[in-house]
Amino acid sequence: MTYQEKLSGIRRQMRDDRVDAYIIPSADPHISEYLPDRYKCIYFTSGFTGSAGTLVITQEFAGLWTDARYFVQAAEQLENSGFELVKLIAQATPEYITWLTECLKSGAVVGFDSNLISVQLAQMIAEGLDLADIGVAENKDYLTDIWTNRPELPASAAFLLNEEITGESVPSKLQRIREVLKKKRSAYHLISSLDDVAWVFNIRGADVKCNPVTLGFALISPDETRLYIDAAKLSSADQSTLKSWGVEVWPYVDVNEQIQSIPKTSSILIDPKKTCNALYQIIPAGVKIVQDTNPSTNFKAVKNEVEIANIRQTMVRDGVALTRFFRWMETNPDQATLTEISVAEKLYAFRAEQEGFVGESFDTIAGYAAHGALPHYKATPESDVPLLQTGLFLLDSGGQYLRGTTDITRVISLGNLSQEEKTDYTLVLRAMIEGSTARFPKGSKGYQIDAITRKPLWDFARNYGHGTGHGIGYFLNVHEGPQVFNASNSTVEIDLGMITSVEPGLYRPLRYGIRIENLVLTVKDEETEFGEFYTFETLTQFLIDTSLVDQSLLEAKHVKWLNAYNEKVVAKLSPFLDAEDLLWLQKKAQAI
Repeated sequence: MTYQEKLSGIRRQMRDDRVDAYIIPSADPHISEYLPDRYKCIYFTSGFTGSAGTLVITQEFAGLWTDARYFVQAAEQLENSGFELVKLIAQATPEYITWLTECLKSGAVVGFDSNLISVQLAQMIAEGLDLADIGVAENKDYLTDIWTNRPELPASAAFLLNEEITGESVPSKLQRIREVLKKKRSAYHLISSLDDVAWVFNIRGADVKCNPVTLGFALISPDETRLYIDAAKLSSADQSTLKSWGVEVWPYVDVNEQIQSIPKTSSILIDPKKTCNALYQIIPAGVKIVQDTNPSTNFKAVKNEVEIANIRQTMVRDGVALTRFFRWMETNPDQATLTEISVAEKLYAFRAEQEGFVGESFDTIAGYAAHGALPHYKATPESDVPLLQTGLFLLDSGGQYLRGTTDITRVISLGNLSQEEKTDYTLVLRAMIEGSTARFPKGSKGYQIDAITRKPLWDFARNYGHGTGHGIGYFLNVHEGPQVFNASNSTVEIDLGMITSVEPGLYRPLRYGIRIENLVLTVKDEETEFGEFYTFETLTQFLIDTSLVDQSLLEAKHVKWLNAYNEKVVAKLSPFLDAEDLLWLQKKAQAI
């Protein structure tokens, strides 16, 4: 079935139901960013493979709303699909709501599948459309009838982590959550988000590619803890361990029935951003619903001392793999055979040699020349290109290790570097250094760090269309909230113990892209009469190439930081490198 045939099938059902517009978000019943194959609805419907976007369909128009990271990619993938690209002005904003109010008549109806829409988004849609006298039809699934051979729910094995890895027991985490529930006067707490479930129960799995999570829900009350998961995924030993912690394992599909049986005089805490509207709808009438961030979301964002110590070790292992890889790439006698896909596969092999390696934390972005200008590019057999001895090569990659998650971006020159490329690289490097060395008062928000980081690019009238940084999980999702470094008016404070990326970029479409990314840990700086100040400790341990730098664009403080950083990388990695790898690293990391 072609994409246009699928679109026709959806429109037929819309006409039968008298629905004037249909919304298909990128989500699953857990409101995940990265999805099991069963819920890759946008890809099935339109062919778009990006991790962020929304399809909106009317009888006259079908569009994909997505952000600047995907403009070029979306335009290519949507060709001949029947869908058109609609460029978002602000990332992660449902701008299609305004579009619907402008193009639909009073009395029109907009439908969506409530399993794929968060409570917060459903409320935004209803409120926005109500102003234009447009109605909402929920629980409309127009994909099942046309999706033949739809993938089943994943059933990968899951396993528990010990405290040597996590630094905190499950009973301790449950106690902290119950203390929050008591303060919020909530008798029950529903957890839908997979990373929160994983953190609370120290459980990991492989149900979602690159994300070590397992499908599950949790319902916590003062006296009971219920984990809804396919018990066949767990060993008998792990099931016994959960039972010893007071955790009852229930079938995954039983969560709906359990929610419906909550006493009507009770109360429940749900996270409106991370709970699907279908579950919200079946909470019995009379139950008081408290909408707030999952306590576990805030807890897991602040890494404990064991996690921090482990991630420091993991960064060294990752740096060793990257050193061996980039040396191999530079000294490979068969340079002419290297392609985007082949180097990504080789990098995976080097990481796989490291202790505790589990897999990639996301699909490697190996972008040569023009492909580097696509922030979330993934090479396919159709798009794969050889790496020529000229131009820039961008590599954004990461690993999942038992003791941490990594995410790093580096750009190297393959030859014949232009002055414009040097200038752009140096300004991005300067921005990364400014963000990484920021000193800021306690209580600062992500948009402040974002602005500090962007200023060196703004000074030269340059910018980039994605956020400056995202929180990162601990052997969990590579994108983890609640903190972000972007322009959104987020109220989340940048707290001690948070790990966040700093990754400014610059993209010249059809030519090249530059992004330099390290992970940083929020630490104490100093306390003065003006209050307590924080700064960042850089965790990533791999050299930053200086051969692309135009030193005239750096101040002395930037040069000092760069030289000190590369010197530290050599010191950290040297005990784990053989003589040839170490010699290569020392040469590449020489001070400028």
